[in-house]
Amino acid sequence: MKNIEELSQKADELQKSGMTTGQIADELNISTETVVWLLTNKKPAADGIIPKDVSVNWSNLGQNATRLRCTAQILCDMVMIEAAKQKEYIDVVIGVSSSGVPVASFMANEMESEFSVYYSKKGKIQKEDTGAKGTFSRNFSDIRGKNCIIVDDVITTGGTITDVIAQLRATGGKPIAVAVLVDKVGFEEIEGVPVRSMMRITRLG
Repeated sequence: MKNIEELSQKADELQKSGMTTGQIADELNISTETVVWLLTNKKPAADGIIPKDVSVNWSNLGQNATRLRCTAQILCDMVMIEAAKQKEYIDVVIGVSSSGVPVASFMANEMESEFSVYYSKKGKIQKEDTGAKGTFSRNFSDIRGKNCIIVDDVITTGGTITDVIAQLRATGGKPIAVAVLVDKVGFEEIEGVPVRSMMRITRLG
């Protein structure tokens, strides 16, 4: 219960600082549904139901550039194997803002590829608003007609990655693989795109 209380308190603090529900979900690496529950219930409901979710804290990696670089090298190895299977070259590494950007930039450097940033729709989500869509930044590489790797920190529901893939294809880019630190669902692929994760969480029961 203590961990839930701490998570709820952190969600409250982030909301008071001006973050949207989607941004809070991204910051705490939990689903937007869990954020809504934390902000409205504060404690388990009378029936004892608590959202089935896992909060991931990877700050020990995030606070150190050397660790992030090493993490990027591991993910590079995984996606390069996938690209070789498909007999494709990786033109662009796309970092999903904000948490996927640091690792993606190291990966792009490691693979001597171009770099792009995708602004997740989470930054626009208020509570249960799911109609928002993300966008590619114009300040980085153009992804039209290019083979791309999508990089994020954590897959919670797969919604963000699904959105990136859809927007990438609509723009004329080709997704080769998805690379993440942690997959909380256990996807082999999303929308036909292979998912490669350093860690996968499996629920028992």
